[in-house]
Amino acid sequence: MKTAALITHSHPPAATEAVPIAAAAAHAAGWRLVADQAELDKHGADAAGVELERPGEAPDLCLVLGGDGTILHALRRFSGTRVPVFGVNFGTVGFLAAVERGEAKDGINRAFAGEVETIELPALRVEVGEKSGIGFNDVTLSRRPYDRVAELSYRIASEEVGNVRCDGLVAATPVGSTGYNLANHGPILAWGVEGYAVSYIAPHSLTARALVVAPADVLTVANAPNREAVEIALDGVEFGCLPPGDELQVSFVETAGTLAQLPGTSFYGRIRDKFGHLAV
Repeated sequence: MKTAALITHSHPPAATEAVPIAAAAAHAAGWRLVADQAELDKHGADAAGVELERPGEAPDLCLVLGGDGTILHALRRFSGTRVPVFGVNFGTVGFLAAVERGEAKDGINRAFAGEVETIELPALRVEVGEKSGIGFNDVTLSRRPYDRVAELSYRIASEEVGNVRCDGLVAATPVGSTGYNLANHGPILAWGVEGYAVSYIAPHSLTARALVVAPADVLTVANAPNREAVEIALDGVEFGCLPPGDELQVSFVETAGTLAQLPGTSFYGRIRDKFGHLAV
C-alpha cells in the first residue's frame, strides 16, 4: 500500500477544510495518509482518517495543503529523497502549487491516481563555519532592524565582483527568482535554466546590478569587519548570522528536490497566471 505524508499550512484554519477531503481521497485510492503528531493535533477531529506516521517511514508522495512557504518546507524536509511534493494552494501566491484550493478535491484525486508529472528542482547550499543548509528559493543576507547599513562584498569563482553598502544580498535559484529576487528587481530565470541570480538589496550605489552566475561557480560573501552581523535566511527561514569580518559560501546543487505537477503545466503559463503579462 502506498503512503502519502500530509503537511499543512502553519495557520490551521486555512487548510483544515481540505484535510477530510484528502483523507477520503487517499482511502478511495487505497493509500495511507500519514502525518506527525503536530499535524494531527493541529486539525483535531478533522484529521480523522489520517494515521500517525511511523518513525523513519519513507512516503511515496508528500501532499501539501498550504502556500509556497509550506511547500518549500516540505521540499527541504524531503530533500535528497526523490519524494515528489504535490501542493494545493491555501496561501497567497502559490507559485509552486499544482492546483488552487477550489480544485483541491479533483487535484488530490488525480495525484493519488498517479496523474502527475515531476520536476527535479535545484537548490543553493550555504556553508558558514561548521554549519550548512539548503534553500530551494533563495539564500538571503540582511541587516538587522536598527543596525547600520551593511557593507557586503562578494566573489564568484574567487574573483571579487561587488563591494557595496546595502541592506543585504539575495542569491536565488530559478525557482526562487520570482520571489525575493523579483521584488528586488533581479532577473526572472525560467525553470530549467542552470545557474542562479545574485543581487543586492537596496544598494547605496548607482551601478550595482544583478548578476546571473554559472552553476559551477561558487559565491563567497564577506561581511566587512567594521560593521554589525547580518542575518542569514534560507527560503525566508532564519538560519543564523554572518559576523563582521567573516564570510560564507553558496554553491548550486543541480538536483535537490522533486516537485509534482499536473500534466500540461508550464513555467510561462504560471508566470502569466500568477503575475500577469510581462508586457502589454
